[in-house]
Amino acid sequence: MENKQTIIINGREVPFNGQKNLLEIIRSANIEMPTFCYHSELSVYGACRLCIVDIEGMGVVTSCSTAPKAGMVVRTHTDKLRKMRKIYMELLLANHHQSCTTCAKSSMCKLQDLAARMDVKEVRFQKTGCEKALDTSSPSLIRDPNKCILCGDCVRACDEIQGIGAIDFANRGASTTVVPAFEKDIKSVDCVYCGLCASVCPTGAIMPRPETEAVWDILHDETKTVVVQIAPAVRVAIGEMFGLEPGTISTGKMVAALKMLGFDKVFDTSFAADLTVLEETNEFLKRKEKNEKLPLFTSCCPAWVKYVEQSFSDILPHVSSCRSPQQMFGSVARETLPKTLDVKPEDLHIVSIMPCTAKKFEAKRPEFMKNDQPDVDAVITTQELGRMIKQAGIQFNQLTSESFDMPLGFKTGAGIIFGTTGGVSEAVLRYASEKLTGQKPDPDDIARVRAKDGLRVHTVKIGEAELKLAIVHGLKNICEIAEQVRDGQCDYDFIEVMACPGGCVTGAGQPVSHDDTAKELRARGLYNKDKDLQLHNSDDNPYLHRCYQQHLGDIGGHKAHELLHTKYSSRKRFDDVEFLISEEHHQERLGVNVCVGTSCYLRGSQKLLEDVMKHVKKQDLHEQVEVRATFCFETCDHGPTVRVGETVMKKATVETICEEMNRQLQVLV
Repeated sequence: MENKQTIIINGREVPFNGQKNLLEIIRSANIEMPTFCYHSELSVYGACRLCIVDIEGMGVVTSCSTAPKAGMVVRTHTDKLRKMRKIYMELLLANHHQSCTTCAKSSMCKLQDLAARMDVKEVRFQKTGCEKALDTSSPSLIRDPNKCILCGDCVRACDEIQGIGAIDFANRGASTTVVPAFEKDIKSVDCVYCGLCASVCPTGAIMPRPETEAVWDILHDETKTVVVQIAPAVRVAIGEMFGLEPGTISTGKMVAALKMLGFDKVFDTSFAADLTVLEETNEFLKRKEKNEKLPLFTSCCPAWVKYVEQSFSDILPHVSSCRSPQQMFGSVARETLPKTLDVKPEDLHIVSIMPCTAKKFEAKRPEFMKNDQPDVDAVITTQELGRMIKQAGIQFNQLTSESFDMPLGFKTGAGIIFGTTGGVSEAVLRYASEKLTGQKPDPDDIARVRAKDGLRVHTVKIGEAELKLAIVHGLKNICEIAEQVRDGQCDYDFIEVMACPGGCVTGAGQPVSHDDTAKELRARGLYNKDKDLQLHNSDDNPYLHRCYQQHLGDIGGHKAHELLHTKYSSRKRFDDVEFLISEEHHQERLGVNVCVGTSCYLRGSQKLLEDVMKHVKKQDLHEQVEVRATFCFETCDHGPTVRVGETVMKKATVETICEEMNRQLQVLV
């Protein structure tokens, strides 16, 4: 055989160029290899063993972890391979909670799909695991360990893309399980509720927490007026629940379906996104003019906000005080709709349809409640809306399109593109450019902020001002920048952060898609919708200006700040968690507690802990001193923090700890 970059797959010559493994080459040959644990954005894991192939001279190997070599002869579906895959699948199913017909993941379950593809008709192995309790602690997610198949997708996604590691493997052998840190529930650890774990989970082991029953209840209450807002990214994904291609704009059909479900008014969160542009741009330009508290971080993503609260609380002054579009809408609706709709404030119920699981958490934050009434009463995802439409028997694809209600249903293209990464930055630049120069910006220049990479840097000149922007998606990509801001070494002016790779279009509440192009198609759908609209700058929204005139006053003014802005603060990462470094706990010992939470850890608390332990050992103080690692003294911006006895020490060093420790030991003696 002549030396060229080809391999033989099932008797056919297949070229390859740059693919990192056999699996990708096989897929390029229009053969869909089964796999649970392979994701192109994650590291190769090779746990499920389903992608096995038979290579001449090598035998049976996993295609995901095998690099291609010219001349390889590969077979993908021999009798031996088919039987092996079937056994692997039966083993996975043996301990899996087989409540498939009642599982919320049923129509999107990869396990169910592959079991059918492999013609598994029975499970010949006995269940060895015991029933485990559901984790329902989170306002955003539900974790069912009985449906976990140990593929590790959630573990790698949380660590490799978000850089959090809130969930991991524990125990060994048959006792192996996937759990949050210290086997706590999700709410008690540093989960940011982004739901990426749910997005990659091939089963129903981690799912968005449903709120559909609560929404059905309120729709059936004739004393209530129920209005709903729809996030920009929902319109390019809801159609997938009914067999349409990703990126298909289904706004009109969705509005019609919502009115058939019983919602009294249907509004567009993009209106509030336009509102966010005006407020955030005004805040940014004021800071730029004064050259203070730069860079400005966006605050639209609640997962990012929670992350910065618990991991980088000392840079919170750099985070925009603007509420997210969801919460701006809720606040404005509470202020204006009771009078407009002639309804008592307590009888107005506001529902959000979001692509995001973190929005469920955000709506329940105390900052967004007034007199114990939340600005947004319930948040359902795109998936949940699709299920509600199906429950009602509505033939979605046959519906005649209907329009949003005014005035909170009007938007510009700038509000629409909020749903994809780079969209917020582009919308802000459109408005800032016109405000500073009096002219519409060059669309091609502004559009360069559209990001595919996890971090994209763009410098744009507007009049005499030169602005340097960073567009970030995937929280792990923000760590280095956050450190630079903390150290005063960051030269960016404006930083957009989205937790989900690709932005809201890939949120955990969107329909599960195994199509690698879905993210791009959804984003393209939003940009195409922007082109279709006549207005592309948030400042051109006439209903927005009317809202300011009648209700909000000046942009950035007192009333606007009261309704549209908020304040964030440091957040504990772990609830009531303390673990011991020493083997035994003696009450009479002097306790030295070193915080190893993320913020303190980044300031060197781990090294500090080791040095204190070395000092105790060297001075032979084991009988008098007990050193412990713990979370959290809630002084994250003054770490590393250490408590010696009852004395809390901020910005502690080995020297100051040892000095205080010796002082207290002398008192005890």
